[in-house]
Amino acid sequence: MGAINRPHYLDYIISRLGRDMILILVGQRRVGKSYILRLLKEWLLSNRPGANVVYINKELKEFGTIKTEDDLYNHVSPLLPEGADNYLLIDEVQDIEDYENALRSLHAEGRCQIVATGSNAYIFSSELSTRLAGRYIEIPIYALSYPEFLAFHNLENSEASLLQYLRVGGLPGLRHFDLNDDAQLRDYLQGVYNTVMVRDVLTREKVRNVSFIETLSVYIADNIGKPISVSNIARYLRAQGEEISEPVVSTYLRHLCNALLLRKVSRFDIHGKKLFEQNNKFYFSDHGLRNMLSGFDMRGSIEKVMENVIYLHLLMAGFTVTVGAMQAGEIDFVATRGAERIYIQSTYLLGSEATVEREFGNLMQIRDNYPKYVISMDPVTGPLNQYPGIHHIHLREFLSNPI
Repeated sequence: MGAINRPHYLDYIISRLGRDMILILVGQRRVGKSYILRLLKEWLLSNRPGANVVYINKELKEFGTIKTEDDLYNHVSPLLPEGADNYLLIDEVQDIEDYENALRSLHAEGRCQIVATGSNAYIFSSELSTRLAGRYIEIPIYALSYPEFLAFHNLENSEASLLQYLRVGGLPGLRHFDLNDDAQLRDYLQGVYNTVMVRDVLTREKVRNVSFIETLSVYIADNIGKPISVSNIARYLRAQGEEISEPVVSTYLRHLCNALLLRKVSRFDIHGKKLFEQNNKFYFSDHGLRNMLSGFDMRGSIEKVMENVIYLHLLMAGFTVTVGAMQAGEIDFVATRGAERIYIQSTYLLGSEATVEREFGNLMQIRDNYPKYVISMDPVTGPLNQYPGIHHIHLREFLSNPI
């Protein structure tokens, strides 16, 4: 199979080279960070004559001896001659102990442009912000968008393709498997999940109660899109025979988010303009992993999967996303991007007047003039006269077009 580019990521990275900033590509394992880094390497070699590109992939045995900051510095220093057009590319940099000290020194010396990838949010929100404050730009990398999914799998934009995307998710590695073979899909997705859990949760966070954190993952998979109360989780798990305290539940949820397996979405008081700190919602970085944990059965779960997909699509478009809280209801997503804001309600079908009133009526309570959308999978969409100013669009239309 030939390579398929993801040009928006490559163009974004290229536009930020040479600005005296370290570039860090952040995302869950297997979303394609390594591939994008290799594309950057090829671009540099083709477009920067005389460029000196040093490439380190910590998943390869060849670089197994680079374990600490000193190993990294001593390995690359002789390869980065002064005055040359130097580039240092490091894949899975978090596997090098105290790597940020070596990067800070190389950056201060002006030795090279550094571009690195990493798969753990804790590293980039804590360690980097402390030791590399003001010296780096974080670039999020996501699983495939719906248009990318169509391109990767050579599919037409159809209802069947949309349902396939909702079912299997957007990990690029699925391109090597038969999307209609559930056994193949389950094996691949289970392998990705196990890798994330072992390397970014159990090993890094030194988790001892493996059974509990896996039970917690399945619980979240079954409850995406619902407000999550730590105390309710603890009570539920105790009823299942797990004697777990609320602080442990909170800590393990944080571990899953740090591994970028889960993403926490805060609740935003639309009228009071403040964030709530409790009863957050959680979504998966790849809805295919969510479906694998729930047995690939979307019957009764399609609304949950739709919400997960809409949330990821908003992130890919550069929005910051919260859940809108109001006294008389809730808005599924409040998405902001600079001065822009949009409100979104998601439902599978507008099958009853009560559903129409809930989805459109909640949006009508918002008195500002920002765009408002109801997204569904109804075969017939379009505005409703009794709810002026609210756009009703099909999920496929929403995912297929830029926001």
